[in-house]
Amino acid sequence: MASLGYARVSTTEQSADLQIRALESAGCLKVYTDHGISGTKAKRPELERLLDNARAGDELVVWKLDRLGRNTRQLLDLVDSLESQGIHFRSLTEGITTTGPMGKAMLTVMSAFAQLERDQLAERTRAGLAAAAARGRKGGRPAVTPDTEKVRQAGQYRHAGLTPPEISKLLGVSRATVYRYLALVPDEANSLEEAAEPRA
Repeated sequence: MASLGYARVSTTEQSADLQIRALESAGCLKVYTDHGISGTKAKRPELERLLDNARAGDELVVWKLDRLGRNTRQLLDLVDSLESQGIHFRSLTEGITTTGPMGKAMLTVMSAFAQLERDQLAERTRAGLAAAAARGRKGGRPAVTPDTEKVRQAGQYRHAGLTPPEISKLLGVSRATVYRYLALVPDEANSLEEAAEPRA
């Protein structure tokens, strides 16, 4: 069994020396290092090279879990892929290894937390939509009614003799929006074409 190390730093200014020394001390025959690569990036050249070279029975070793993946789902997916190929995984800092039952149990716990995280996100999304619906919204722009402030202002300006282009500038909205507002004003609903004509 060969132990293959993987190190990663997010910026080119950071040094991977600490990780590399720890991995070499742990018995890694070779350490693959990605420089200036965020953990959220799908493309990590050196990690991909390591995976290409790894064989069944080998072990992928990292200094810390977040060097392999920045979120639990990404990490678990990769570890599952390794296990399906007969490649073991070990993290030095957390002391997790998939070669024994305890390590696999730890990964199961991590998987449960990943599911909990997804469930909580879905629940927050549903709660947000319910709250928006309770406020009279459906996830888009606020509903416009005759009682809406800008609709009332548009009606007042129109009654004062202003044209839609002038109202548009005063309210800071498009002409189309002004016409939509005026359509909600009872006295203006049937005279929109006249409203478009400039005053004499």
